[in-house]
Amino acid sequence: MDRRSLIKNAGIAGVLAAGIAPAVHAQAAVRWRLASSFPRSLDTIFGSAETLSKTVKALSGGKFEISVHPAGELMPAFGVVDALQADTLEMAQSAAYYFTGKDPIFAFSCAVPFGLTARQNESWKEYGNGRKLLDAFFAQYNFRTASAGNTGTQMGGWYRKEIKTVEDLKGLKMRMGGGVFGEAMAKLGVVSQNMPAGDVYQSLEKGTLDAAEFVGPHDDEKLGFNKVAPFYYYPGWWEGGADLEFFINNKAFAKLSDENKAILDAATKVAARDMTAKYDAYNPVALKRLVAAKTQLKAFPKAVMDAGFKASMEVFALHEGKSPEFKKIHQDMRAFQRDQILWNRFSEYPFNQYMNSVKI
Repeated sequence: MDRRSLIKNAGIAGVLAAGIAPAVHAQAAVRWRLASSFPRSLDTIFGSAETLSKTVKALSGGKFEISVHPAGELMPAFGVVDALQADTLEMAQSAAYYFTGKDPIFAFSCAVPFGLTARQNESWKEYGNGRKLLDAFFAQYNFRTASAGNTGTQMGGWYRKEIKTVEDLKGLKMRMGGGVFGEAMAKLGVVSQNMPAGDVYQSLEKGTLDAAEFVGPHDDEKLGFNKVAPFYYYPGWWEGGADLEFFINNKAFAKLSDENKAILDAATKVAARDMTAKYDAYNPVALKRLVAAKTQLKAFPKAVMDAGFKASMEVFALHEGKSPEFKKIHQDMRAFQRDQILWNRFSEYPFNQYMNSVKI
C-alpha cells in the first residue's frame, strides 16, 4: 500500500503511530481559511473544524494549514455558500439545510423530516448514491462536501408552553433549521424563524420566540435554553440524524496535490467521527443535569407526530412535482431508507427495545 492510500484509509492516530509522514516536504505551503456557521462556544460542532485543522497540519508536517473562523469573524453565519461560489473562501463548515432558500435540495445533505439516522445517512452517502447525487447538485455552487460529524437523532426543542395537541402549535414562533421542516411546520400553523444559534437565547428571553430547536442536551445546555423555556420535547422527528458538513471550494480542491487531497480526506473522517462520538458521550450527562435543574422533559403526543408526518409527506410531494432533481434525490433516499428500516427490525431495534426494558 502506498503512502497516499494509507493516509486515505487510516485515521491520524494510525498514521502517526506508524511513524509515517506524508511526502509533502518538497511542496509549496498551502494556507486555507475555513469559515464556520457556528460559534466557538459549541465545542462539539465548532470543535470538529478545529480537529480537522489540527489533523491536516499534523499529517502534512505543517505544509498544509487551515485556519478556522467562527460565525461572524470572516462573514455572517449564513454567508458561506455565497463566498464559496464567489471563490473568496476555500472551505466552510455548516448545515446544508440552512440554505434551502436557494433550493430545497440542500436539506437532503443535512436532514429532512422523518429521514435517515446518523449511520443510515453515512451509509447512503458513502455506499449508496447520496454523496454522488448531492455533490453533482452542489457543483453549480462551486463546492463539494465531506461530513463534519453527525449529531444523531436530535431533541424536539424548547417551548415556553406545553404542547398537548396539534392546536397548541398554531401561531407558535419557532427557531428551526428551516427548509422542508419549516414548510411542514407551517402547515401545522408554526411560524418558522431561521437564525444563528447565538441569537436564540435573547429571542426566547424577550418572547419574540415561543420555541426553539437546535441539537440536543449538551449544546442546548451551553446555549442556556433551559433558563428561558421550561418544556423540552422529544424526539426531533425532523432530524433523525443531522449531518454537519465541510463545504470544500471545487477550484481550491482541484489545485491541491494528490497528497494533500488524501490528507484532507483523512482529516475530515477523523473530525466527523470525533464529533459524533462526543455527542454520544456528552448528551446523556447533560440531559441528567437539565432534568435535575427542573427541565420538564416530555414526549411529543402521537397525534402531533402523525400530523408532522402527514404535513412532511405533502411538502415532499409538492417539491417533487416542481423539481425532477428533487424527486430523483428524494426517491433514492427513501428507497435506501426502506432497506435500512427492514434490517433495523431484526437488528438494533429489538436489541435496543430489550435493553431499554431491563436494569443494568
